Amino acid sequence: MPLPIFAPGSFNNGYAYRDHIGAAGQGQTVLAYLTQRYHHSDAATWAARLAAGEVMLDGQTAHGTERLRQGQTLIWQRPPWHEDAAPLQFEVMYEDESLLALSKPSGLPTLPGGGFLEHTLLTQVRKQFPEATPLHRLGRGTSGLVLCSRTRAAASGVLRGWREHEVQKTYRALASGLAEQDSFRISTPIGPVPHPLLGSVYAASAEGKPSLSVARVLERRADSTLFEVDLHTGRPHQIRIHLASIGLPLVGDPLYGPDGLPLPHLPGLPGDLGYWLHSARLAFAHPVGGAWLELSAPAPMILQSGRESS
Repeated sequence: MPLPIFAPGSFNNGYAYRDHIGAAGQGQTVLAYLTQRYHHSDAATWAARLAAGEVMLDGQTAHGTERLRQGQTLIWQRPPWHEDAAPLQFEVMYEDESLLALSKPSGLPTLPGGGFLEHTLLTQVRKQFPEATPLHRLGRGTSGLVLCSRTRAAASGVLRGWREHEVQKTYRALASGLAEQDSFRISTPIGPVPHPLLGSVYAASAEGKPSLSVARVLERRADSTLFEVDLHTGRPHQIRIHLASIGLPLVGDPLYGPDGLPLPHLPGLPGDLGYWLHSARLAFAHPVGGAWLELSAPAPMILQSGRESS
């Protein structure tokens, strides 16, 4: 797999955040509604945006004191902002009239969020395939297979298989430390725990949801272990959390420590880079016709065993 080429940081075209006011917003002021709806900004920040004319209520500039009614439309026209550099190329690994399978590089977010809008796989793939919609999300630092639908019927069929655990998902991961066993069945529950910057983040939690990963050792190195991991559930950051919870966090992971919890001192954010994780294989029944598909994406060299890379 070639090394990703990072596109430089640049300003995007801005974005219109559109809210249709429901019963919960009835009677609130515009300022109070926005402050409650979008937790990333405080009331003073929203007041400044309102003063700058960035917010429209039913097509008219809002000032913040208006009382909302159910059924109204509120739009925040966010001005263009600078997006960080990201590798924008992707590879098409499979294509038919219903589905696309893409291999995304580490560093490219799958969907908008965390300050990324145009530097995302969704935006880039729609330049070539306007109808494509990713059916799952890989973390920004995770490379490999992303499955996209091209029709509503295909999306419905694949997502049904996902819910019923009929889709096989296999990853490659490089963990710190040497595994004492050749395989691990990891069932650490995953749920929200405190994070000093975000309020909460998914991590190992006794009160979390049931989760299952099966990790097999492919290669032991001087101070790390190369794993192949089958996902039997799809919790956020599951492999990162599960391997960390058995004392083998991913090499370079800025967020999770060897107990599956955020690092005790200045933990990173979920989208920070530095770890090695790759979606290597997806296998499932095609939503049209039912033929069995097995899709794969070559792993980066660091995630290949000596036998494969020789």
